[in-house]
Amino acid sequence: MFFELNDEQKGFQKRAREVYEREVSPLVEEYERKETFPASLFRTLGKEHLLCLRCPKEYGGPGLDKISECISTEELNRICVGIGAGVMVQGGLATDPILHFGSEDLKWGYLSPAVRGEKIGAFALTEPDAGSDASGIRTTAVKQGDEYRINGSKTFITNGTICDFVTVVAYTDPAKRGIGINLFVVEREDTGFSVIKKLEKLGNHSSDTAELAFDDCLIPKGRMLGGEEGGGLEQLEETLKSGRITYGARSTGVGQATFEAVLSYVKGSVRHGEPLKRSQAIRFILAEMAMSIEAMRYLTYRGAWLFDQGMATMKDASIVKLFCTESLQKIVQKAMAIQKNAGLMMENPVQRYLRDARLFKFTEGTSEIHHLLIARELGL
Repeated sequence: MFFELNDEQKGFQKRAREVYEREVSPLVEEYERKETFPASLFRTLGKEHLLCLRCPKEYGGPGLDKISECISTEELNRICVGIGAGVMVQGGLATDPILHFGSEDLKWGYLSPAVRGEKIGAFALTEPDAGSDASGIRTTAVKQGDEYRINGSKTFITNGTICDFVTVVAYTDPAKRGIGINLFVVEREDTGFSVIKKLEKLGNHSSDTAELAFDDCLIPKGRMLGGEEGGGLEQLEETLKSGRITYGARSTGVGQATFEAVLSYVKGSVRHGEPLKRSQAIRFILAEMAMSIEAMRYLTYRGAWLFDQGMATMKDASIVKLFCTESLQKIVQKAMAIQKNAGLMMENPVQRYLRDARLFKFTEGTSEIHHLLIARELGL
């Protein structure tokens, strides 16, 4: 069983942390304030071979395993969740379906440039009336000769205003609920594609999030993934498993950053004339936070190991996502309780961690959905 990182993974962890500290840390305050994503960072991380980590070497990728991807994700989200979101989508939802189901032309046309950071990807599934229930989408793709005509709207799309291409989920046969879904690659310059608006959010400020429209958007039939109509939800299964495990690493990174911040605060603070670190109540809270983070990390790595072995089920992925994101809520709440008014100050990163962490309960399936998925796998 997997219990410890090997030497190669430890070396990668050290390198990833050094790159993110050097290249990402100096950007955080500026782009959180601007509420934009530093798009030039994609090329920087591409040169550092830190994009699309599981992409095979034959397409220019690093060809690493899921455990290494989780290592990188934890290190990046420890620094900034908003920036981490854009990088996560680039290497996951936007490109994984192309890797597994796209033609060679699509792989070389979109996957390889994404690895280098030369093209930015987005993924469009969620709609105003369809989120966790993917089969409830209304976007359609109708075949007309050698093209497909796409109509519909998508919302909460990460990288939406800066993307060069979007992997879009649409019905080719709306009469077949769930079954009649396909995935398509839409380019930014395609006629009929437009960004309706950029969305403002409570947290994740440096993550670019948008609402998109497809109005008689014509694309070549060769940009449909899979080669035949139907089967889109099944194509997404491995990607969704992977993404939910990734959220364990995201949560662990934010939890670690929160713990480090509050531990430093406790060590340097005096309350009621006594060093705060002498308080037994505070020491117990910090011990529980440290324990939770270790549990989150090991559960995430276990899920990643199972994924690498081809053994991970959707239940495994849901357990990682649900446990880690819900544990994170408790960690940030405890951190705010310890710091009290100090935690509310904008110069204190803990207030950002609190806002950013809240989103994790809803993306990649709500906590309620994951309770249902796990219960279903238990035969309930």
